[in-house]
Amino acid sequence: MQASTSPLIFLVAGEPSGDEIGGRLMAALRTLTGEEVRFAGVGGEAMAAEGLESLFPIEELSVMGLVEVLPRALSIMRRMSETAGAIRRLSPDAVVTIDAPAFANGVWRRLGRVDAPLIHYVAPTVWAWRPGRARKLARKIDHLLVLLPFEPPYFEAEGLDCTFVGHPGLEAEIETGEGLAFRARHGIGSGPVIGLLPGSRRMEISRLMPVFADAIRRIAAAEPGIRIVVPAVPAHTDTIRHAVARWPEPVTVIGDRRQRHAAMAACDVALAASGSVTLDLALAGVPMIVAYRMNPLTLSIVRRMVRIRYFTIVNLILDRPAIPEFLQEKCTGGRLAEAALRLLRDTQARRAQREAAATALETLRPEGKSPSVRAAEAILDVLRRRSGARSEQGAFR
Repeated sequence: MQASTSPLIFLVAGEPSGDEIGGRLMAALRTLTGEEVRFAGVGGEAMAAEGLESLFPIEELSVMGLVEVLPRALSIMRRMSETAGAIRRLSPDAVVTIDAPAFANGVWRRLGRVDAPLIHYVAPTVWAWRPGRARKLARKIDHLLVLLPFEPPYFEAEGLDCTFVGHPGLEAEIETGEGLAFRARHGIGSGPVIGLLPGSRRMEISRLMPVFADAIRRIAAAEPGIRIVVPAVPAHTDTIRHAVARWPEPVTVIGDRRQRHAAMAACDVALAASGSVTLDLALAGVPMIVAYRMNPLTLSIVRRMVRIRYFTIVNLILDRPAIPEFLQEKCTGGRLAEAALRLLRDTQARRAQREAAATALETLRPEGKSPSVRAAEAILDVLRRRSGARSEQGAFR
């Protein structure tokens, strides 16, 4: 890498949550380098807004589950090979894969030896699955950026350089009154508002929306006058609009990611798929009920491997069920409705969940710099160490 040349960083995000992380990371890298940085790779809408031209739409990769991925396995493997080929052709200064460990692993295996550091952002949950995965990861990559403060020891014990950066979801700016302004813009009065967040993958949505519909029917029967708000992933907005078209309750579907946090803040209670969106809801101070369903065969395999009691990040950190979780056979409209009605009617229950979420979030908020800036600094530090003293005087001022 020449000191006078802007570094080229190849980014790979395989799902919408990784795309959001990637967009923030790109913005931080541009700021720290004075815009002296170039990007290539795979990403979505957030990364496109920062100037990335994706090799292909990341929606092709948004599949979750050991069984669910099988029908699309050949297509996904072709995309792995295409991504690895682009990396070899472009010879970037660094390769940064973001979350989506299965896709990232497929790319690494197809890459072979490359003259660029391999950096992974968002650690695989080895503490939830098999600790041996930390050893395997240490053999494949050069540096790991982790979101949770208790993760570094798992990887450093295997000799993998690791940086705790904090959770980039904490960077969302949710101002006081943003939810009220959203209600006003969309003609939503002061009555109860239920948020629905059925996931970012088509399979998640297809499994959860019928359950959510049943729950809403029951909630509406007990609490007439409710409104529904659905902050949808842009790629699946039309699917969700079609699913709610005949609901008798008023439903506001938002596909603009710039309104996403305001839409959440407008809600009194939310029904949400297990995943990173629960962190967004916690930041917005929205009490929630977490739901998830997967293929029964996938579940039977997962239950043999999983080592944790909870799936929601707040519950994981606190090691207690501060947020109700309804998974698989417990994920029914009746149970979700009962839990939602309790939160709607019980001020103390809502307050207790907000306080628990705030306590958990503090552990993910490193002092000083934002998580994305910390991640960008770690990446640039890896590049400095690779390029030597001359680069430190040049491109990375």
